[in-house]
Amino acid sequence: MIYVDIEHKMLTSEGNHLLSITAEFPENQLICISGPSGIGKTTLLRMIAGLTKPDRGIIRIGKRVFFDSEKKINMIPQKRNVGFMFQDYALFPNMTVEENISFAQNKVKDRVWVDTLIKAFGLEALKNQRPTKLSGGQKQRTALARALAKKADILLLDEPLSSVDPIMRLNLQSEILKAHANFGFTTLLVSHDQDEINKMAQYILYMNSNGIKLINLD
Repeated sequence: MIYVDIEHKMLTSEGNHLLSITAEFPENQLICISGPSGIGKTTLLRMIAGLTKPDRGIIRIGKRVFFDSEKKINMIPQKRNVGFMFQDYALFPNMTVEENISFAQNKVKDRVWVDTLIKAFGLEALKNQRPTKLSGGQKQRTALARALAKKADILLLDEPLSSVDPIMRLNLQSEILKAHANFGFTTLLVSHDQDEINKMAQYILYMNSNGIKLINLD
């Protein structure tokens, strides 16, 4: 199980907001995180990844403790084995598409898997291009492929399909579902698209000002 019990002060467009989350949800599932803008969905992903430190609380994945404020545990991101696709893509400007995707694999490279992702996401003709030559949708596909390349225990996707056309959106949804099924990782996907949520999610983690609710769609 994934157990999160955290508090974190956020500064939003409407002023200070205390993000308070207590939730427990199963591993190896595809969970869509939904809720109004500014409620803390991205911040939750960043705290699981180790990129934002909660003010207090616990984040535990199975028996692995990622964060525990009382015991002063804060595992560095590199040891959490988490794949993250950011809203702004965060591609390395000095690397090609192929190099950006391959970089996520760290020391152990799986060339076949990189080639599979490049083909699946329609990036063959762009694999030697740098991000400055790419459109927004092409950057998004590259960032998604990079997040999948790591074969991480947990895949965190922050609105991964918001900027692609409808046909590519359907293709990428299928690729995410296929990768999720093949590798058995836990996927947390932020989305505002109800059709997408209904198609992909096994659970919905709905966040609003009144708290958080886990909904089983099976």
